[in-house]
Amino acid sequence: MSDSTRFERLFAELEKAIVGKRSVIEKLLVTLLSQGHILIEDYPGMAKTLLASSFAKAVGLEFRRVQFTPDLLPSDITGSYVYDAKAGEFRLRRGPVFTNILLADEINRAPPKTQSALLEAMQERQVTIDGTTISLDEPFIVIATLNPIELEGTYPLPEAQLDRFLMKVRMGYPSFEEEKLILKKRIERKADRPEISRVMSRDEVLALQREVENVYVDESVIEYIVRIVSNTRQLKEVEVGVSPRGAEALMKASRALAFIRGRDYVIPDDVKELAVPVLAHRLVLKVESIARGFTAEELINRVLERTEVPKEIRG
Repeated sequence: MSDSTRFERLFAELEKAIVGKRSVIEKLLVTLLSQGHILIEDYPGMAKTLLASSFAKAVGLEFRRVQFTPDLLPSDITGSYVYDAKAGEFRLRRGPVFTNILLADEINRAPPKTQSALLEAMQERQVTIDGTTISLDEPFIVIATLNPIELEGTYPLPEAQLDRFLMKVRMGYPSFEEEKLILKKRIERKADRPEISRVMSRDEVLALQREVENVYVDESVIEYIVRIVSNTRQLKEVEVGVSPRGAEALMKASRALAFIRGRDYVIPDDVKELAVPVLAHRLVLKVESIARGFTAEELINRVLERTEVPKEIRG
């Protein structure tokens, strides 16, 4: 089976559960192939959790979910050593982080100390428990859902953790016709959750991740990415611009998007399409800019408008 056929089968399978969100599904696949993590922000009831669990089934990866709450402890995520009285020794009780796809549901309902328990796992693909460092299985991806910050009982994510997410996306409300289709599909299947078939395996996912590393990035596209990132640091509305990690994230995501769309080279349109979801959440706006109603998304779009686009690249 060709890669393009496999991807189309994946999209078709997920669209059994998620109607009208091809763009979000594609960005989730980009995140997986880029070996990154994704933050999905929206109000409750927008199918964020359903998307994550359906995606895990379709790509054939182990899936675990953690419901973040104010009383959740770091050890509830990473695990801990517990004393086994029969054996007379301490044994590791592995937490839910030991999986391939971890759904951190409503991540901003837990305090920052608990949120930060994921930092080492997300960046280093390992966890340290009582001084012992343990590697996580590959692939490893965190899909975190985020309630809008103005909802009661939420905590802002630390900037260091936000920077670990490859991208941040929103589901958005369905259109009138899409919402009608959601209801019709529910009637047809006679069950709340659709049956999702496996389209890939763990080994295939790992192989695809390796193939993405061979996607060509021209010098002019590299310069385009660096100019975009550099220009975010010059914005007068911004306290902190995009870091070099953000530039690398944009390049990685652009390579994965090109690969999904059947190219072995990146074009400027790949970079432009992903700039907002990859970069916007990394900006720290000044207090007065927030008060004046500026958003990170519109500032990234302004940077894109002002940054010269290189000529189309042929691989």
